[in-house]
Amino acid sequence: MTDGELDFAGQRIIVTGAGSGIGRATAQAFARRGASVLAVGRTPERLTETAEGRAGIHPFAADLTAEAGPAQIVAQAHERLGGIDVLVNNAGVVRPTPLGSVTGQEARRQFETNLVAPILLMQEALPGLERSRGTVVNVSSAIGQRGWPAMSVYAASKAALDSLTRVWAVELGARGVRAVTVAPGPTRTPVLANNGYSAEQAAAAMRTQAQRYEQLPVGRMAEAEEVAWWILAVSDRRRAAQVNGAWLPVDGGGSVS
Repeated sequence: MTDGELDFAGQRIIVTGAGSGIGRATAQAFARRGASVLAVGRTPERLTETAEGRAGIHPFAADLTAEAGPAQIVAQAHERLGGIDVLVNNAGVVRPTPLGSVTGQEARRQFETNLVAPILLMQEALPGLERSRGTVVNVSSAIGQRGWPAMSVYAASKAALDSLTRVWAVELGARGVRAVTVAPGPTRTPVLANNGYSAEQAAAAMRTQAQRYEQLPVGRMAEAEEVAWWILAVSDRRRAAQVNGAWLPVDGGGSVS
């Protein structure tokens, strides 16, 4: 499959966490290939940057964890796009914290965003995905399958998201809906800065991750656009029709080394 073969003309896509990083790269990649994209995030200014110069991207600021958030997002997709062909559950919260320093508030925040919100959003989107015989892509993390220090809560929430993919693939396959996980390793994004870390703290964490990845097979961190390409690839309803319930690591070989 070459880049030029990915064509999403006329398709309707929801991408959460689209204000930066992997979500922004994914929304823009879908739009470049003809899709209409509802770009969802918490910060209107970042969503405006994602959509700038791209008529196919429709920004929508919403809180996924709010009680009415999932229903509002799906209503906007039907109103502005006319339906849903692909749901990309990308929004996530990460707070690296060693055991002994984890607070209930931070643990709940990560699980509410990384796990509960995708469940409730998928539940709202399901009728539309059934009509279109669509796909849900859960953006997980290779960290969920490895023992990374200070990542117990985040890793657990992402491992649970992987489980959702497997269950949904079995539960929804007969209804025409596929479920796939794309699991990035450390990727060059502003996720830590967006989650309350100072610029210095975020830079230090990224340096640590980069040093670890220098020892792995590919020898570098991923760029957001590399992960986005695979999200699009597994969303291709014709070429990826047999990809269901799969866990696809995009981590430079980190999960096997």
